[in-house]
Amino acid sequence: MTTKLTLTIDDSVIVIAKLYAKQKGKSLSDIVENYLMSLTSKENKEENISPSILKLMGAIELPDNFDYKKELTKGLAKKYK
Repeated sequence: MTTKLTLTIDDSVIVIAKLYAKQKGKSLSDIVENYLMSLTSKENKEENISPSILKLMGAIELPDNFDYKKELTKGLAKKYK
């Protein structure tokens, strides 16, 4: 069963979206429906973590005040020096 839905969207976005749909050979309704389905299915999926990654969990202990962004920045600065 399909139901009509009314959306309020900026005119310029609609023009671009219709062009995109035409290029893809689909209706704008199909694209919106597929997009909404992909959003909701991602939220319902559990992320599967590979067994190799699970084995690495807890392999190292870092101090509570460890700032990975700071360390990453230092590492990248050293690499591209």
